[in-house]
Amino acid sequence: MKIDIYAHILPPGYIAAYGKKNPKILEAMELKSRATCDLNVRLKLMDRYPGILQVLTIANPPLDVFVNPDEAAELARIANDELAEIVEAHPDKFIAGVACVPMNNIDAALEEASRAITQLGLKGIQTCTRVNGEPLDSPKFRPLWQKMVEYNLPIWIHPYDNPRLDQDGGRLSWPFETAMAMYRLVTSGIFDDFPGIQFITHHCGSMIPYFGKRIPRPDQFQKFYNDTALYGNTDALMLGYAFFGVDHILFGTDAPLGPKNGLTWQTMKSVEAMNIPDIDKEKIFIQNAIKLLRLSI
Repeated sequence: MKIDIYAHILPPGYIAAYGKKNPKILEAMELKSRATCDLNVRLKLMDRYPGILQVLTIANPPLDVFVNPDEAAELARIANDELAEIVEAHPDKFIAGVACVPMNNIDAALEEASRAITQLGLKGIQTCTRVNGEPLDSPKFRPLWQKMVEYNLPIWIHPYDNPRLDQDGGRLSWPFETAMAMYRLVTSGIFDDFPGIQFITHHCGSMIPYFGKRIPRPDQFQKFYNDTALYGNTDALMLGYAFFGVDHILFGTDAPLGPKNGLTWQTMKSVEAMNIPDIDKEKIFIQNAIKLLRLSI
C-alpha cells in the first residue's frame, strides 16, 4: 500500500455551483482532465495502480480568484461535503480529504475548517501561495494557523501564479511562488510563533533545496513537509531528501493531472529509484502520511 498525499479533484456539484457564480471557472485548465472532474473515469484510472490510496484536495483555481467572500464560503461548504461523501463511499481508493476553505473570508474559513475537521472528518486544510495577492504571512491569517496547530493537522500549500503576468502554465512561476511563500512564512517568524504548525508543500519544496545554502535560517525551512510530485525526477528527490530529511518527505503525485495521467507511475518509480534505505522508502510511501494525518490503518 502507498498513500498519495497530494491528489486533485473537482467534484461535479462544486463545479456546477462555482460555474453559476462565475462561468470563468469552466475555462480552468484543470477541468480539461476528465479524471479530475469525472469520478467514474478517475476510479478506472486508479485501477491501474492497485494499493495506492489518495488524499483528495480541491484543484485550482482557488476560490478567492473568481468569487466574492460570501460566495467563497458557500462553495467551500459544497466542496467539503462532496469530498467527505466521496471518501466515505470509496474507502478502497481514498484514505482522506483536505478541506477547501474560503481564504478571502477569514471568519468563514475558521468556521469551515472546524466544521470540515470535526463533523466531516477531513484531515487538514488547503491554501494557495497567495490569497488574492496577499502573502500567507499576513496577520489576518494567523488565527487560522493557530486553529490548525490546535487541531494538530497540516496545511497543504498549492502554488498559484498571476495569470495576467505569467503565461508559463506554472512551469517556472509555480516553483517561484512556492519558494516565496515558504520564505515569507519563515522570515516572518511563523514557525517561532506557532512551533507545532505543519505545512505541506507541493513539488518537494520547489526551489528551496537547490538554494539551501543561500537562504537564511535553513533549519526553519526544514520544518516544511513536502511531497514527491516532481514528474519522475529522482535526482531532484534526492536533493529534497538531503535537505528536508526523510521524515519530511511524503509520496504525492499530482494525480490525475500531468502528461497522459502518467504521473502516478512516474513518481512511484522515481521514489523506488532513490538510493536510500528501504525503511526510508517505506516512510515516504506510507508511514509519514499515517503519522502526519493521524490515520487509523
